[in-house]
Amino acid sequence: MPWIRSPDALFAFVRSLGGCRAVGLDTESDSLYHHFDKVCLLQLASDRGQVALVDALAFRDLSALAPVIADGAIAKVLHGADYDVATLKRDFGFAFAGIFDTMIAARFLGLSAVGLAAIAQSELGVTLSKDRQKDDWSRRPLSPEQVAYALADVRHLVELGDRLEARLASLGRREWVREECEAVAALPPFERRRDPEAYLAIKGARRLAPRRLAALRELFAWRERRAEATDTPAFRILGNEALLLLAERGPRTVTELAGVPRVPSRLRRHADDLLAALRRAQDLPEAELPVVPRRPAAPVLSPPVRLRAERLRAWRTRAAEALRLDPSVVLPQRLIERLAAAAPCDEAGLATVEGLRRWRVAAFGSEILAALEGR
Repeated sequence: MPWIRSPDALFAFVRSLGGCRAVGLDTESDSLYHHFDKVCLLQLASDRGQVALVDALAFRDLSALAPVIADGAIAKVLHGADYDVATLKRDFGFAFAGIFDTMIAARFLGLSAVGLAAIAQSELGVTLSKDRQKDDWSRRPLSPEQVAYALADVRHLVELGDRLEARLASLGRREWVREECEAVAALPPFERRRDPEAYLAIKGARRLAPRRLAALRELFAWRERRAEATDTPAFRILGNEALLLLAERGPRTVTELAGVPRVPSRLRRHADDLLAALRRAQDLPEAELPVVPRRPAAPVLSPPVRLRAERLRAWRTRAAEALRLDPSVVLPQRLIERLAAAAPCDEAGLATVEGLRRWRVAAFGSEILAALEGR
């Protein structure tokens, strides 16, 4: 069993990676089961066949692995790397270099399905199971089925990365993906922070009258405190639909509370807390009731800006069809708006547009400028 649960074993594995060209990397976390989610498992597989499961729960410090993660000469092959990068930075302070994201590669090859199971099947003929995606990876011991799932997810990544990279190179798109992967490597770590207005994101919250909205705020705050105290995901304590119904109906007694749909019976033992939250909202002075902040109005685009945006969209459609790519890969909508507003007149100006990327300027700069100018 390729388990690593001690510093000595981790150091030995890192030493064994000396001189390797690429390492497949994946993680499993427990966000579906804990409020304070964490990386529970790291799976690694090198181009030379070394395979390891690093039990992240057995370590406070994974700094022995940091030089490998930060070494740009060793490709770290991941699939959909955003979450892995942000959580590993948060939990272990890693700095990343040399990422190759097979999901990004698949999108830049124009593949219709970009999930790991789909491209492993289409590119390698390998069948991967999805059965364990929603398991609680913080529980120990892991079952043989979980171990097999975790290893399968990473075992083929280097070969898959090589296959996709060769296809990208033949199309002249390797540097496109390299720059996109550099942006993923630079993502900030996830932060755990409280947002005092998070309750407003619940569907239906913004249509509530002020006192009902105050009730929702109080109930949401109770749920957050409960989630933190028990390390339970908030949605497992009380769903958003139930919160909204409680706020709308404002039950005043245990009997009325029990009659609210979608409120699980197990919450009856917290009836006093829920009713107290509703009373606090009911007792608030009018001046202290919450007000839904106005969403900023969409900027009114001038006719020249609108015309430039239309030209860019028309060009993007033609370019995407010619390249057999999704239009959002060629030029996302947010960049169309920025380009139309900035109206750069040369490639130096294009380079100043935030998020445009060097590869787009190199590949499409003259075409983008021509579209902006109506040529």
